Amino acid sequence: MSTSPAAPIAIGITGASGAQYGLRLTEVLLRAGQPVYLMISKAALMVMALETDVAMPAKPAAIHEFLQERWQFDPELLQVFGREDWTAPVASGSALWRGLVVCPCSTGTLSAIATGASNNLIERCADVALKERRQLILVLRESPYSRVHIQNMLTVTDAGAVVLPASPGFYHKPQSVDDMIDFIVARVLNSLGLPQTLLPQWGEHLSDG
Repeated sequence: MSTSPAAPIAIGITGASGAQYGLRLTEVLLRAGQPVYLMISKAALMVMALETDVAMPAKPAAIHEFLQERWQFDPELLQVFGREDWTAPVASGSALWRGLVVCPCSTGTLSAIATGASNNLIERCADVALKERRQLILVLRESPYSRVHIQNMLTVTDAGAVVLPASPGFYHKPQSVDDMIDFIVARVLNSLGLPQTLLPQWGEHLSDG
């Protein structure tokens, strides 16, 4: 199924460490004029409170208002859905959306996706992405990996997902934590086939001598 570049991209932020990755990805997409369907788990809200200075509210409407005031984007570009909002477009393959990025992706969510569980909207969205052959990118944040984690990564990869661990590189000489976050966000945008200026393409950072 083909989609236009303007088709919404779904983002699921789960309870793994690294909520900053998902927030930054959402911000970059919205500032670029890309429609976004956003889902934030209850565990993710707890992680944000622990790891960031973002006082994210819990209700979808309040999240939308909070982010619009924070980032100043066109409010029509963002739709926020609750964990059991089964009427959301991402719950069905008959709705037009480009794909899903789970960023960060907890190993619990990875397991649910690998086994086809749909206990919440993020898991259902991933299930739809796989069955409809849409993009599914899982930004896994865990260390070390157990055999169970590795087997689940193999299962979702065989099903069509891309496992993109939150493992920043250092060849671009990051000067801050924000630079390391942008490295992963840039890799996600590359995987989505979207233009990005956060990270030079390989070779662009090298001197011609």
